[in-house]
Amino acid sequence: MSMTHVFPTYDRFSFEPISGNGVVITDDQGQDYLDFTSGIGVCNFGYQNTKIQNAVNVQLTKIWHISNLYQNHLQEAVAELLVGDEDKLVFFANSGTEANEAALKLARKATGKSKILSFNHSFHGRTYGSMSMTGNDHIKEGFAPLVPDISFADYNDMSSLDAITDDLAAVILEVIQGEGGVIVGDQDWLHAVQDKCQKTNTLFIVDEVQTGIGRTGYKFAYQGVGLDPDIVTSAKALANGLPVGAMIGKAKLGSAFGPGTHGSTFAGNPLTMAAAQAVLTQLTPAFLEKVQDKAGAVWAELDRFDDLKVVKSVSGRGLMIGIHLTDDLAVNDVIKALHKKGLLTLSAVGNTLRLLPPLVMSKNDLLSGLHTIYQTLEEK
Repeated sequence: MSMTHVFPTYDRFSFEPISGNGVVITDDQGQDYLDFTSGIGVCNFGYQNTKIQNAVNVQLTKIWHISNLYQNHLQEAVAELLVGDEDKLVFFANSGTEANEAALKLARKATGKSKILSFNHSFHGRTYGSMSMTGNDHIKEGFAPLVPDISFADYNDMSSLDAITDDLAAVILEVIQGEGGVIVGDQDWLHAVQDKCQKTNTLFIVDEVQTGIGRTGYKFAYQGVGLDPDIVTSAKALANGLPVGAMIGKAKLGSAFGPGTHGSTFAGNPLTMAAAQAVLTQLTPAFLEKVQDKAGAVWAELDRFDDLKVVKSVSGRGLMIGIHLTDDLAVNDVIKALHKKGLLTLSAVGNTLRLLPPLVMSKNDLLSGLHTIYQTLEEK
């Protein structure tokens, strides 16, 4: 199929997925694939999840959309599931980039300051504010001038603390840089950044668009390393494929986002909220414990990847994995070879093979997929 009426913003593979069941996708030629992508970290509960489907189907028979001029009990229910017993508030958006835009606006409005510090190789989205906070020049080429007063420092570098000063509104970072190559934040460095933010009255924003909703074995990855951010952004897996985002902020910031300060026509509509509620009610401590158990088996298997001559290193946490390949083997060639073997995978910066399997995938399927990857890399 040739897509002649759509802007060519994506370098698409030649097949079209047309159905999914559990953790398997079927394409337009009848080929089945074990999915190690989750739609880029979106379908954490796989395809045709009964509870999510039922919730959406029920809401479809009621009302799809209402404006935010009216009460919305589903928004309140989802917000409560997101924050638990913490004193926090939620703003709903339609995507991760919109959630990060909201975080940028809130930080500037609440502090009265304009400067933002981000980190090299970060990814926060493609709209102007979030793109301006993204530490990847390739994504920003041709779009100048960008949003002003945004600077960058080196990730995982203690010298970056010198850039956190009293005139900053906020620091934004990912606990694990996903698009940037599945680079895991050092726990001591992350805490040092948080501490310096607190000393300088700088808001600390954690972007959990890819790492959240169970991906690392915790509801949010920051919880696994003991952080206490002022603002958290979420999206991707929050509604298992329906477009939604959320900005979560400490309640003390609520006065800065009063009526008229921010809004969105479609955000928090009943259909996506029904899906998000069904996702979060399944994201129980018992479920997360199973994710951690499966991740333990996965990482034990990944140890032997270090023996492969085409692998430089393996990084990640939970079921967020980066296999860093040597320069003489192009990651897209590996992805295409895996397609032929019925396995879907992703890439990331740095010639990285990125794995984001659904959290509901069985331990056997996870290990089977890793075996296929190992064999494929061994052949190269």
